[in-house]
Amino acid sequence: MSDFDDVIGRYIASWNERDPQRRRTAIEQIWTEDATYTDPPVDVAGRDAIDGMIAAVQGQFPDFSFRLGGPVDAHHHIGRFTWELGPEGGEAVVVGFDVAVLDDTGRIKSVLGFLDKIPAA
Repeated sequence: MSDFDDVIGRYIASWNERDPQRRRTAIEQIWTEDATYTDPPVDVAGRDAIDGMIAAVQGQFPDFSFRLGGPVDAHHHIGRFTWELGPEGGEAVVVGFDVAVLDDTGRIKSVLGFLDKIPAA
C-alpha cells in the first residue's frame, strides 16, 4: 500500500469516526494546521472548521458511513478518488470525487470535492 493509500484510508476513517475526541485526533494527524476543504456546499479552512464540517455531515446522515468507491490514483503530492456515503452494506445515497493535495510531510493540505450523486431535495 502506498503512503497516499494510507492517508486516504485514514481520511475516510475520520469521516466515519463518531467519537469527537478520536475524530479530532485523527484530523490533527492527517491534516495540516491550515488545511482547506472545498466542495459545492462548503468552503472551510483549518482543523476546527474541518472537524465541524465532518460533525455536521454526520448529523445530517447519522446512520450512514463513508467508503472508498475505487482505488486511489495518485502522483507526486496529488491524489484523486471516488467515495460513497450510504447505509452499511447498502446502496450509496451520495457519491463524490475528491482531489487531495499532500504537503511534504504527507499530511493533507487541501481537498477539492465534487458531488456526482446527491439525494433529491
